[in-house]
Amino acid sequence: MQFRTALILSLTLASLRHSELTAAAEPRDLYGLETEIPIGGDGGWDYLSMDEPARRLYVTHATRVVVIDLETHQVVGNITNTPGVHGFAIAPELHRGFSTDGKDSKASIVDLTTLKLISRVATGEGPDAILFEPGRQEVYSFNGHGNSATIFKANSGDVITTLPLLGQPEFAVADPQSSRVYCNLEDKNELLAIDTLTHQILKRWSVAPGESPSGLAIDIAHHRLFVGCHNNLMLMVNSENGRVVSSVPIGQGVDANAFDPVTQLAFSSCGDGTVTIARELTPEKLQVVQTLATEKGAKTMALDLKTHRIYLASAKYETAAQPTPGAQRPRRVMVPGSFKVLVYRMQN
Repeated sequence: MQFRTALILSLTLASLRHSELTAAAEPRDLYGLETEIPIGGDGGWDYLSMDEPARRLYVTHATRVVVIDLETHQVVGNITNTPGVHGFAIAPELHRGFSTDGKDSKASIVDLTTLKLISRVATGEGPDAILFEPGRQEVYSFNGHGNSATIFKANSGDVITTLPLLGQPEFAVADPQSSRVYCNLEDKNELLAIDTLTHQILKRWSVAPGESPSGLAIDIAHHRLFVGCHNNLMLMVNSENGRVVSSVPIGQGVDANAFDPVTQLAFSSCGDGTVTIARELTPEKLQVVQTLATEKGAKTMALDLKTHRIYLASAKYETAAQPTPGAQRPRRVMVPGSFKVLVYRMQN
């Protein structure tokens, strides 16, 4: 009996010691603010896109795409004449970029060396997110108002098809190994799997308990998707069968997700001024390790896999002098020239 009691006590102490070591090994704050990159100009913004080989960040901003050097954190150029731009996809091997010009319902094909327009492609109505699928070197324009995806060849701009989605698409990711593209349908609470060989929808999965899915990221090695939902949840979903295997709470107003395969960290950036950082402990378990305070409205994000930095677009706001008639609360307006990118890095 004494031996059994001693054994239980020994195991308990060992377990507590392991927990202490694990907590000590995990910094209280994994990420902190490094710098701000001033951009200026007026108008709103949407997606940020990373070109890791070229060490460039592309930030969509009103009628242009701002180009930032990742080594110097300086603005080095602009891609102009992209009215109502939302997304920007990058094909590094082709030295081409692709923007969704929402006001014109077109996609612009751009030379990334000169930042000049090559051609424009007609899409469905209201193109928003855009994705380069490297397996077949095709581009997917997800048309928010048209409830469709326009698929065209990256090298020529020739349209292959416009695929009806039966819902409003939000973000998308590609898995070339599985010949699939995954896309959220924000108004249907669904996640779609699209076959890149046939350009047909393979699967429709409910994201319950998630609602209104927005941001999307992928862990290709473990076949896991990270879905940011507007009911304050980030889901970890099996990309082979659509099963929700884990979830964690996040902030309000999620827009973007990212995943770092080296650190096994998943990120959800939210308009309430937070980024939830969670670790994929196992392919069945997601755990929050930090709620990073950013700025209100900083809801779009890009991750640099080389340095593990995250970049978020933001601006300063002030309350309008004259309230909007019939509004329940005072209208906030962007301070002219305050647009910027926030840079966060891992703490030592």
